[in-house]
Amino acid sequence: MKKLILLFAFLFLSASSFGQKTEYETKSNIQYYNAAANKSDSYINERCVLDIYYPKNTKNFATIIWFHGGGLTGGSKEIPEALKNKGFAIIGVNYRLSPKVKAEKAIEDAAAAIAWTFNNISNYGGDASQIFVSGHSAGGYLALMTGLDKKWLQKEGIDANKIAGLIPFSGQCITHFEIRRENGIPEKQPTIDTYAPLYYVRADAPPLLLITGDRELEMLGRYEENAYMARMMKLVGHTQTKLYELDGYGHGMTEPGFPLLVNEVNRILKEKQTKK
Repeated sequence: MKKLILLFAFLFLSASSFGQKTEYETKSNIQYYNAAANKSDSYINERCVLDIYYPKNTKNFATIIWFHGGGLTGGSKEIPEALKNKGFAIIGVNYRLSPKVKAEKAIEDAAAAIAWTFNNISNYGGDASQIFVSGHSAGGYLALMTGLDKKWLQKEGIDANKIAGLIPFSGQCITHFEIRRENGIPEKQPTIDTYAPLYYVRADAPPLLLITGDRELEMLGRYEENAYMARMMKLVGHTQTKLYELDGYGHGMTEPGFPLLVNEVNRILKEKQTKK
């Protein structure tokens, strides 16, 4: 009888565990700078916040940081619907915008938000070795700059190579047109200087998946910038660079891009697991 009771108890617990649905929670408007910075600068206090959407009843999950687009002059943080309920935490980040501040401040803010994630994701149950950085357009540019030019995260005490993967959508790879505008350079005059992700191609960078729209439909030369970035990364010895061009889609190509992002995250996680 005792054995029968134990058997029923085991079967009940097994069924309960099997049927347990992952629950997600959202925390909004978390400040990612410290109290002193927020107190000293009203725009930082207002703008430098993030939202986190995460699975409550699981541990050691991966995290995707998502930077919104808007030309570094507009836009707001978002948790893309297509990324929800996939087992990941999603962090949507606001950052300061030009012309209220110089556009480079957005890169500083992106680095601070990434550093916040590295320092705090374990408090929510996440794994700091599984942090991916993504975003669309200006957000893709911020992902590339913080992931390739190591100085931005070094200021925050983080090694950019700890990022598990960089997955920018239609990111500008030359110097961003808003930074060029601030310096009197026309948007159709390509520039590659210290504010260009292309300036920092390196073999030891995190895995890189570049996603763009159709070259004939994209903004300016966005596909060609990404194609050049992919080629140069491979030439310097980076073995995990890939480029996807989404035929038939223009600059607003996020919806068909999201499944590629999810697939790449899962691919890298599987590869990490295999190496353990």
